[in-house]
Amino acid sequence: MSVPQFSRPGAIDLSALKAGAARPGTGGGGSAPGSGAGTYTIEISSEQSLRSDVVERSMVAVVFLSFWSPQVPASVVINTVLSKLADEYAGRFLFATVDVDSQAPLAEALGIPQVPLVVAALRGQLAPLIQEPLPEAEMRVLVDQILQAAATNGVSGRVDPVSQAAEPAAETAEEAGSRYPEAETALLSGDLDAAIAGYEEGLRSSPGDPEATLGLAQAQLLKRTQGVDAAAARQDAASRPDDVAAQTLAADLDLLGGHVEDAFGRLIDLVRRTNGEDRDAARQHLITMFGVVGDGDPRVVKARQQLASALF
Repeated sequence: MSVPQFSRPGAIDLSALKAGAARPGTGGGGSAPGSGAGTYTIEISSEQSLRSDVVERSMVAVVFLSFWSPQVPASVVINTVLSKLADEYAGRFLFATVDVDSQAPLAEALGIPQVPLVVAALRGQLAPLIQEPLPEAEMRVLVDQILQAAATNGVSGRVDPVSQAAEPAAETAEEAGSRYPEAETALLSGDLDAAIAGYEEGLRSSPGDPEATLGLAQAQLLKRTQGVDAAAARQDAASRPDDVAAQTLAADLDLLGGHVEDAFGRLIDLVRRTNGEDRDAARQHLITMFGVVGDGDPRVVKARQQLASALF
């Protein structure tokens, strides 16, 4: 399929789509062979269903959207894996598919360059993710990273099942729930002090627990940036390049906005320019941000190498 390239790098703005009359959760229709068939998988068959099932749901939960074709086996493989993972994660994300052969005008309107293409929908924006199949283990890691990044930006809701097959999965959903439900609820409701206290208690009981470590890092990041005037903070950082407080706050805002490499680079440069207590404070803050993104993220691995170089 030959269609225009993305009009701009990064996220694709869906706000230009016309408002449809469909209710949220409707309009998806049945699954075509190869599109992926699961409890949390839905086929997008119209512009209205794109708005209701992807755009609107992405305001509260992550949606993975696969542009695929029955003529492209690689895209069928991707759909099979993601549909399976959607059931496994029991509503932590919705998997939606668009058959570009039957929905060519919709794919062209979005500027989809080729298939397969999987994007993540978050707050009405589509961010390109992968264009080729990944082993299931690697796909699971990618899903975890996206869910972590979404939670950092305040999007960590769950979607309801989209088929009757969900009933037997109720127990699985419970098993997949948070080990720190009170802390998670506090985080999602904006009670950051309670969330921090809950995750700290969890770490006292289970030192090094990944979920508690991540939750605490996210809650602390949101606490540090709560009520901050982003424009003023960035201006302050620009005028005081060697001030640790100004630079760490700007780095937090970068991270919160999804500019992970910018956040890391800002503090690595600060480590290079400073010494003594200032250098150590910048280093410690950077390590805290690594915890928000996750040690397995390649950007963290790269930043750790750059930090070591800056220190030694």
